[in-house]
Amino acid sequence: MIKDITIGQYFPGESFIHRLDARAKLIVVFLALVEIFLCKNFLSLALIVLFAVVSVAISKISFKVVFKGMKMIYFIIVLTSVLQIFYNDSGTVLLDWWKIKITTGGIFTAVFMAIRIITLILVSSLLTYTTSPTTLTDGISRLLSPLNKIKVPVDTLAMMMTIALRFIPTLIEEIDKIMNAQKARGADLDSGNLVQRAKALVPIFIPLFVNSFRRAYELAFAMECRCYNGNNKRTRMKQMKFSWRDAVAFVVIAVMLAGIILLNYFFGAVI
Repeated sequence: MIKDITIGQYFPGESFIHRLDARAKLIVVFLALVEIFLCKNFLSLALIVLFAVVSVAISKISFKVVFKGMKMIYFIIVLTSVLQIFYNDSGTVLLDWWKIKITTGGIFTAVFMAIRIITLILVSSLLTYTTSPTTLTDGISRLLSPLNKIKVPVDTLAMMMTIALRFIPTLIEEIDKIMNAQKARGADLDSGNLVQRAKALVPIFIPLFVNSFRRAYELAFAMECRCYNGNNKRTRMKQMKFSWRDAVAFVVIAVMLAGIILLNYFFGAVI
C-alpha cells in the first residue's frame, strides 16, 4: 500500500543514532554513500551492509518499517539488477540463445547491484528516520554556511530541501485518501492491464495537484505570518555541539573506508 512508504518520515527516539549531531550524521551518511560506490567486491560490500544493518539496529527502528518504505521501488531495484545480467558477458556461459547470453559474471553483477541499491536506500533513509526536519535544516545550513560569503542563500536552500523531504509522507497520505475517495465513488483502480490502470490514475493526479498547491500556499502564508525571511542572522533555540558520540561515528566511518580500500586491493573487483 502507498501508506506503507516511510521515506522522509521522522521517528522520535533516544538511541545513539538519534543523539548524534545533525552535522555529524550528514557527513557520515555522505561518506557512507561514497563508500558504497567504492565497493568493488562482495567482501567490501558486506562490510558496508554490516554497517547499515548495525546502524538500523542501534537506532531501534524496526526493520519491517524500513523495508516497507522500499515497497514502491522494488520494481526499480529488480529492473536495474536484471539489466546488468545482459551487460556483463564475463565468466562461465550459462545460457546462450539467439541474442541472449547469460554468464556467471552477469549474475554476480546483478546481485551486487541489487545489494548496493538497497544499502544506498537503507543508509540515506536512516538520516530522515532519526533526525527531525528542524534539526536537519539547521545541520544543512551550518555545514553550508561558508557559502554565505559568496552570496549563496544557504538557509533558504536548506529549508527548501527539508520541506521537500517532510512533504513526501504528507503527499503519500494525500494520495491514499484520494484513492479511497475515488474507490468509494465506484472507481476501479486495481483491475485491467497496465494502460487501463494508468488511465484510472488520471482522476487522482488532478485533486493531488490542487491539494499540493493549497498546502504550499498555506505553508508560505504561515511562514510569512511568523516573519520568516530565511536570512543567516536567525537565532536557534537549540545550539548544536559535537560530542563523543560524533567522534565515535567519525572513527567508525574512517575505519570502514580503510577496510573497503584494503579489501578492494587484496581481493580485486567483481564489477
